[in-house]
Amino acid sequence: MREIMPAIIGAGGVKTRKIEGDHATPAGILPLRRVFYRADRVASPVCHLPVEPLSPLDGWCDDPASPDYNRHVTLPHPARHERLWREDHVYDIVVVLGYNDAPVHSGAGSAIFLHLPPKGGRPTEGCIALPEPVLRRLLAAGLAEIEVRPPG
Repeated sequence: MREIMPAIIGAGGVKTRKIEGDHATPAGILPLRRVFYRADRVASPVCHLPVEPLSPLDGWCDDPASPDYNRHVTLPHPARHERLWREDHVYDIVVVLGYNDAPVHSGAGSAIFLHLPPKGGRPTEGCIALPEPVLRRLLAAGLAEIEVRPPG
């Protein structure tokens, strides 16, 4: 079943050739890999994917010069990284999307997730954001991939 729905995307729009730091959401079919969630804030999502509670030591490497680029890392980490344990609620549920991961190409974009919307409906830094009830419904229904299409 195909369902077309609005989502919040990156401030740089949708691009077929994403590069690190361009704030664009990559176009293409993106498989869902695994789910992290804040067990101190929300219930575990029901889904067929591997699900793991986040800890303050979880991060994601976004340093193109690092051998850990676009990979889950444990903090502290010597290379530039994003902290997954956030003060806001954006990563209360965060789904790792299969983008630039098989294989990883340095500089082609990292940390592309499906997550909850930023406060005030602001754009993401390249991820895709859906309201929590919608994200939970899709995960429970067995969502395995999403397709992001460039405009036009």
